[in-house]
Amino acid sequence: MTTSVEGSLEPTPENSAEAGGAATPRLSLDTAAARQLATTTKTPPQMQAISSRWLLKVLPWVQVSGGTFRVNRRLSHTVGNGRVEFYSTGAEISVIPAELTELPGLAGFDDQPTLQALAEACAQRDFVPGEVLVRAGDPADRVVLIAHGKLSRRGRGAYDNETEFDVLADGDFFAAEALTEAEPGTFEHGLTALTSGTVLTLARADVERIAAGSEALAAHLAAARTRIPGQRNANGESEIALASGHVGEPALPGTFVDYELTPREYELSVAQTVLRVHSRVADLYNEPMNQVEEQLRLTIEALRERQEHELVNNREFGLLHNADPRQRLHTRTGPPTPDDLDDLLATVWKEPSVLLAHPRAIAAFGRECNARGVYPTPAEFAGHSVPAWRGVPLLPCDKIPISPTGTSSVLALRTGAERQGVVGLHRTGIPDEYQPSLSVRFMGISEQAIISYLVSAYYSVAVLVPDALGVLQDVEIGH
Repeated sequence: MTTSVEGSLEPTPENSAEAGGAATPRLSLDTAAARQLATTTKTPPQMQAISSRWLLKVLPWVQVSGGTFRVNRRLSHTVGNGRVEFYSTGAEISVIPAELTELPGLAGFDDQPTLQALAEACAQRDFVPGEVLVRAGDPADRVVLIAHGKLSRRGRGAYDNETEFDVLADGDFFAAEALTEAEPGTFEHGLTALTSGTVLTLARADVERIAAGSEALAAHLAAARTRIPGQRNANGESEIALASGHVGEPALPGTFVDYELTPREYELSVAQTVLRVHSRVADLYNEPMNQVEEQLRLTIEALRERQEHELVNNREFGLLHNADPRQRLHTRTGPPTPDDLDDLLATVWKEPSVLLAHPRAIAAFGRECNARGVYPTPAEFAGHSVPAWRGVPLLPCDKIPISPTGTSSVLALRTGAERQGVVGLHRTGIPDEYQPSLSVRFMGISEQAIISYLVSAYYSVAVLVPDALGVLQDVEIGH
């Protein structure tokens, strides 16, 4: 995983190689620009893109000596509760194979290889508010498993007007009868997204294909088709023995817990650039400011900005894509209210460390507090007085994106390996190390007398347990 950063920090004019020759871009700092640091009283070069980078400051950094960090967890899911549960690996979501038995047509089916094949046949689909995922009247050719988000089940009511029958959310499923009905027909109701989220779809054609190679599945589905509807509940659950105030040793419902067979592994990512400085600039214009050091300083600032951006937004390991679906919340009305932040803190209630939000989202939260006559007490954090909610610092992070429709996200983190929280990953002690996990390697001098340095930063971030990270999504920041 490599992230490239432009090697030049500012545009430079094109220069003719020779009189009458074709114009070619410069490869290093021009002497005219270098003189700006060599005359009069001046400041070091300024860079507007430098931010506070609070995320890099609050993350405890773990040494990754082998280049890969493995997170071992216990696998925990509940069978028999009528809801489907999922794995989450970055932005990729997959259904736990055993959880497919929550579907009425697969209730009681225990052939693990076949369940695994069915789980692998599920296709992920992300959606946005207002998107129609299923239209009433379309062929009922798939089952929809809702991993995260809210969907409205709508159709024609008693008076031919469109009616919302209910709202489906995390763990619910839609059109499970498509697996077992001999002639599934068409969807009676449609699904419209109320929030953003993710669903997995299991096509009837894939089920039939897998059943053709599995006698056990074919027999189970055939039996389900002949079963009297009254002998099963709406979720197709088999009878579960409940015990309360019992005497003796009845069978009790339980939770299946095991280690994950394929634990998540994080490889260190890298951001790199090649810094070029002409030798005559380094020789003649190095006073009173060292040209190489100033170029290097600004290059490193750009790399660190990119590093924080990747820790938030990278699809493989970034925090916005690695929050568990059960840890994603939506605002009640749109803007971030005190109630919404209370709900967000509840997702990381075991010692929440910090809240991170775009500065405009923090401003929107401030407006909501003002409208309610609530005035949160600031907190002292790392020598600064910062906004806070319930005593948890609310820190700005401009790397959290704002959508074209004016919505953003708020992150809640519990940090530290000892608290099973969120940790940064890096590797110190690398060759030519200039800063922790950042190296500056001399690459030589070209025939054009240009000195080159390879600047590399290695990093990643890991969420040790799902409840260490919560995300409040679709936060409206407009007035």
